[in-house]
Amino acid sequence: MTLPTVLVADDDRSIRTVLTQALGRSGYQVRSTGNAATLWRWVEEGEGDLVITDVVMPDENGLDLIPRIRRIRPDLRVVVMSAQSTLMTAVKAAQRGAFEYLPKPFDLQELLSVVGRALAAPSEPSVSAPEPRDAEERLPLIGRSPAMQEIYRTIARLTTADLTVMINGESGTGKELVARALHDYGKRRGGPFVPINMAAIPRELIESELFGHERGAFTGATNRSQGRFEQANGGTLFLDEIGDMPPEAQTRLLRVLQEGEFTSVGGRQPIKANVRIVAATHRDLRNAIRQGLFREDLFYRLNVVPIRLPPLRERVEDIPLLARHFLDRARDDGLPAKSLDQPAVDRLKQHNWPGNVRELENLMRRLAALCPDETIGAEVVEAELRDLAPPEAAVPAQAAGPETLSRAVERHIKEFLAAHNDGLGATDIYDRIIAEVERPLIRLTLAATRGNQIKAAAMLGLNRNTLRKKIRDLEIPVVRGLM
Repeated sequence: MTLPTVLVADDDRSIRTVLTQALGRSGYQVRSTGNAATLWRWVEEGEGDLVITDVVMPDENGLDLIPRIRRIRPDLRVVVMSAQSTLMTAVKAAQRGAFEYLPKPFDLQELLSVVGRALAAPSEPSVSAPEPRDAEERLPLIGRSPAMQEIYRTIARLTTADLTVMINGESGTGKELVARALHDYGKRRGGPFVPINMAAIPRELIESELFGHERGAFTGATNRSQGRFEQANGGTLFLDEIGDMPPEAQTRLLRVLQEGEFTSVGGRQPIKANVRIVAATHRDLRNAIRQGLFREDLFYRLNVVPIRLPPLRERVEDIPLLARHFLDRARDDGLPAKSLDQPAVDRLKQHNWPGNVRELENLMRRLAALCPDETIGAEVVEAELRDLAPPEAAVPAQAAGPETLSRAVERHIKEFLAAHNDGLGATDIYDRIIAEVERPLIRLTLAATRGNQIKAAAMLGLNRNTLRKKIRDLEIPVVRGLM
């Protein structure tokens, strides 16, 4: 029996050595090279059952090879790996026909799993989508943290599909940016992107806003008006803050998703709903379902592909990139050019960022406008953050020694209760607070064990099946140890 042959192309000799050894131990033959020309010659000669290629090589961009490989050997799967960990790299890899994209540093076990899936995949060629013409424009999402890499890969996979997406994340994490990226790089990018904030519309007007109304449908309806579903025809309808939709509108929306058509308010003729739905919320919809505030059947219709956006405090390694990006954008808007020294960056990484990326952007714009120095120091950042903090938040900072866990929990519960005094009632506070504590506890324990769930369960004192259920219920990504 002939062993499958994997062609590896990477100009880093150490990466080639690691991959050759790992693939060899897993029962594959390996041929490796440090340049694209040799890889292309092997492909032309009919060698190899799978290609693993880096993006940046001395003689050619690995992404440019993919369409050429697909033309002459459409059944040959290509796995792309790259240290250029941006959304555009993931999108280009998917749209040019790569089987999978892996950011460096990558999980070796995940790569071996991808190799197995690629070799076992059906032989029929997949159709790669044409790239958007504005592919080199400014990226909508910034960050190279593991959490953002997983989001990039999810978005890239969805560029060739037309599935309904539910984006969950705190206010200020960039939910609309993700929705726009799904549209701009997806199959419907030629159509309109229509956003609607469900929390900003009076409940008696929501159905008219969504589905339109006919002349004379109600007092003041002097003309026919298109709703957002009609405006988004052929494109994407972004339902922001879907958790604030009133029950009667939820019922209408569910019917549209089930039947694929709707009628305007006061109308009789069904209208075809030719839109892709992307929804977003900062609320815990599962808790809302338990309280009877959100329809369970609608939730599962919308939650086909869930995307959880991490708060900024969970991806502090992205803060330097984000801060630089916002200062550059402020300069482009006519504000003075500024930069941050390293102590200032370090101070930004220590902040809790309750307002997430939006809070960081506002701070950078304020510093660009008001700071007289070209280089912003830590003392300036400290003064700005101190002015923003509520009076009670300053108390623990003055106490001697590090803040205790008990005091930190007490402080955050006070902030949580103050921030969620929004009329939802007090029946779900326990579940919401416990979820806030459980998610980082389990996530960080998994990180400490490099994704080993058996070790994590032992450390937590939980049954392994219980831990798996919590990981699933809390939507915690599991990433095994990195190279």
